[in-house]
Amino acid sequence: MRIWSVANQKGGVGKTTTVAALAGLLADQGQRVLLLDLDPHGSLTAYFRYDPDTIKGSVFDLFSYGGKVPAELPAQLIRNTPHPRVKLIAASNAQATLERRMVGVEGMGHIVSKALVPLRQSFDYVLLDNTPVLGVLLINSIAASEQILIPVQTEFLALKGLERMLHTLDMVMKSQRRVLNYYIVPTMFDRRTQASVQAFRQLRRDYRQQSWRYAIPVDTKFRDASQHGQFPSEYAVNTHGVRAYKRLLLELAELWPQAPAPTPASELERS
Repeated sequence: MRIWSVANQKGGVGKTTTVAALAGLLADQGQRVLLLDLDPHGSLTAYFRYDPDTIKGSVFDLFSYGGKVPAELPAQLIRNTPHPRVKLIAASNAQATLERRMVGVEGMGHIVSKALVPLRQSFDYVLLDNTPVLGVLLINSIAASEQILIPVQTEFLALKGLERMLHTLDMVMKSQRRVLNYYIVPTMFDRRTQASVQAFRQLRRDYRQQSWRYAIPVDTKFRDASQHGQFPSEYAVNTHGVRAYKRLLLELAELWPQAPAPTPASELERS
């Protein structure tokens, strides 16, 4: 099972769209995909017509056992999506209270990692959608992940948000004493605007080795797909945005050809 976190400490850069687009394309290839919505705002949850305000059984439940995760719980939280090969563990707005609830709880940074252990034989890929806020949820996501995708809108303020995200990754790598593979994905690119072109060029100039050489374009079909609760590749398979995500997925297959060995459950229990 391969675990990818889609993260950036800035909102509105295309994290949820990236998760939905890649999940649909992976499922179209025959992969079994699990999505986790770690954002209390629940954008991914709402995408698939579940209500984060009223939902019963969500990511929040994983954090309700004092740093432990009952082995049977993660499977009980799984919900369907429009694609039979894609499942979801939804978000609840109650996740916004976790910072206060988890103060002093031992092992709070590895709860998502523990939750994924009993699901390793059931899924080929896990994609984690994240809150832009640095806290227990984002730290859990990074700790659980083998690779990090960082969508960055091609505009100046998003580049500043990227600096914060890379600083966070650096802190996590130092604290966990491991190397995290990350890849920067330019998003919402509009070649008609000079600001977007300049931001893309700066991104490539400053992060050439860590960033995709192409970009995900602005595409109104992404918005239309979300309004219909469908995966982009299901809603508009030949749109230029979906074609860009197909190209990105091919790049990722070459960049990350094999997943690292999974962390043993016994080791997570000692965390």
